[in-house]
Amino acid sequence: MMAANQVLPSTASVTADGHLSIGGCDLVALADEFGTPLVVYDEQHLRATAAEFVRAYAAADRAAEVIYASKAYFGLAALQLLREEGLSVDVASGGELYAVLAAGFAPKRIYLHGNNKTAHEVEDALDAGVGTVIIDGFDEIALIERAAAGRGIVQRVMVRVTPGIDPATHAAIATGQVDSKFGFSLAGDAQRGVAAIRASAHLQLVGLHAHLGSQLFDLSVFGPTADVLADFAAEVGPEDIEAVDLGGGLGVAYVQEHDPPAIAAFAAAQADALRSAFGARGLAIPRLLCEPGRAMVGRSGVTLYRVGGIKPIPGIRTYASVDGGMSDLLRPMLYGAVYEPVLASRAAAAPDRTYRIVGKHCESGDILVAEARLPELVVGDVICLPATGAYGVSMASNYNGQPRPAVVFAAGGTARVVTRRETYADILGRDLA
Repeated sequence: MMAANQVLPSTASVTADGHLSIGGCDLVALADEFGTPLVVYDEQHLRATAAEFVRAYAAADRAAEVIYASKAYFGLAALQLLREEGLSVDVASGGELYAVLAAGFAPKRIYLHGNNKTAHEVEDALDAGVGTVIIDGFDEIALIERAAAGRGIVQRVMVRVTPGIDPATHAAIATGQVDSKFGFSLAGDAQRGVAAIRASAHLQLVGLHAHLGSQLFDLSVFGPTADVLADFAAEVGPEDIEAVDLGGGLGVAYVQEHDPPAIAAFAAAQADALRSAFGARGLAIPRLLCEPGRAMVGRSGVTLYRVGGIKPIPGIRTYASVDGGMSDLLRPMLYGAVYEPVLASRAAAAPDRTYRIVGKHCESGDILVAEARLPELVVGDVICLPATGAYGVSMASNYNGQPRPAVVFAAGGTARVVTRRETYADILGRDLA
């Protein structure tokens, strides 16, 4: 067994051979069998996390709805599992809509997001019977109204507003500040947006949406956010504001020093903030919607790499090159995300060396971990990057002609491939030359 580790999935352990194991499966054996880079999800941990979210929000608000933010990872196996656990789902593109419908989600439990929905995406969503569309700007009001009128339906919509709250997170994943590409400003635009929707015969306003950003650890931000929304509801009239979506954003531990709030505490903070803010103004308390993405799938997944070269530069640092990088895990390069790797080949060995873990791509910035503490590495070692279950696979690309990795689900000592590795032929499969 291994010491408690909040960045690895809950089933993580060390085998008799000293290898890291997840879901009862030896990760070195999985790397040997399926190749690397390889993304491995702990099915038990993922299912338990989903169940915990459902329980926590039901306890905080009996009418609450947990809506999985599919942009974090929209593999069919994960979507089907989360549907089985009773979650609703949100999508931010036609491709994500296609995936969640293929996974069997009831259309009425689908929420359509996006700051620039195309006419085709809106039409496909309405044809599928998507339950709720979150309107992000004035152009969308006209677009969705035309599509609904052409189908003779009344479409349920929510208005996304920017509450003007700057959370303590990276600028690239903050979304609630005034200067944002998302939503209506509360300085006049949101009021006019609500009025336009209410004037439409084919749009039905059902609530407000506000998202502060991702990787949030500070629960105190929800009080001011709820106050702003309650003031807005009082100003425009609360009669059709039956729900308020405070977004997701719950952070996860990427390194041991991270200390994210418990799911139950996050749910309670959101529910308490809504009750306090709307109750203080004599308004009916809207039901709470939440949209976990990263916190739902992040810790359930790990990525395995094989060391291909070690390059010491005396007096400076030692580089360890692996067989993946920015094509399968872009977050470190995109906004400085940090990870804490584990040597899967010798998981119990003391981490007494420092390495810069770099990818194989032709970019100096292809750095997965700038300063990694690991045991002494040798070529062929398997390195595990924990907490890569969110925004790894979904952001993956074919840069440098690199095939996207296979994905495996591990549970009860059995591993199954849920997404096969791309081939070189797949990469060129759309070319017509």
